[in-house]
Amino acid sequence: MPKDCKFFIRKVSVDSVKLDIISFMNINRYLELGKVNTLKAVRRSDYGYIFASSEEKEVLLPNRYVTDEIEPGTTMELFLYKDSEDRIVATTERPSAMLGEFAVMEVVDVTDHGAFVEWGLPKDLFVPKSRQRSRLKKGEKHLIYVDYDEKSHRLIGVQKVDRLFDRQPQKLKRNEEVEILPFAKTDLGYKVLVNGRFEGLVFHSEIFSPIEIGKKEKGFVKKVREDSKVDILLRPIGKKSDEEAAKKVLTYLGANRGIMPLNYKSTPENIQELLGLSRKNFKRALTYLIDRGKIEVKENGTFLKKGKR
Repeated sequence: MPKDCKFFIRKVSVDSVKLDIISFMNINRYLELGKVNTLKAVRRSDYGYIFASSEEKEVLLPNRYVTDEIEPGTTMELFLYKDSEDRIVATTERPSAMLGEFAVMEVVDVTDHGAFVEWGLPKDLFVPKSRQRSRLKKGEKHLIYVDYDEKSHRLIGVQKVDRLFDRQPQKLKRNEEVEILPFAKTDLGYKVLVNGRFEGLVFHSEIFSPIEIGKKEKGFVKKVREDSKVDILLRPIGKKSDEEAAKKVLTYLGANRGIMPLNYKSTPENIQELLGLSRKNFKRALTYLIDRGKIEVKENGTFLKKGKR
């Protein structure tokens, strides 16, 4: 061997090898329609960037989502669905609901075979006529479940959701804070989706501020009924409720130079209009704040004590 021959040994960090292994393990083995997939960039094409699973199943990320930072080996989380030509494509966008999830969606078009609802992606979600509880009309908003249709191998929307709710909410505890999604107004109150799984109801008598269909907010468990539906309150029960109401009073005072034109004698209508509280909750909040030396209640209103915001 020539004397000037040299050997170069590349030192490889054990940590970097571990990271490569972990990164590889996190990549989806197969392409999963209707879900977020972790995939690796493989090559550029005229139409976008090709990504692949660990089993080398490939999918296109269209040019509209491609950035200069993407290069071969880049790992990304991409949602997969079918485009207007029935091809599986990837997107960096997220729909309002993925496979197996619910969301309130607006009807944007109606055909003889079904309806299309807007779910946050370029291609609207199709709700077949057979999966509608009532005939959908353009402009309406409904609770829709995203399902996989075995016959067409496509993602579809389902409006017949009654049998799709989780009917085992028994683990929910009284006064437990939950996420609610109002989806329909009835004579009794508002139907709500609880924690993305259970069916619940907020009675009209428990509502003291506007509720918006499709807008998530927090609620509190009042009761789990025998029919597995959940009665929901918009405010907690007991001491927790007093604290929440007191926060609303202090927030109003803080934003209005420490002055509020309400006191113990104010009408329920004025209290609801100004603070979105019931008269009972409001009076308890005043007492709660007086006991802590934060406010003064007089004949002409309620006043924040100096330095007590």
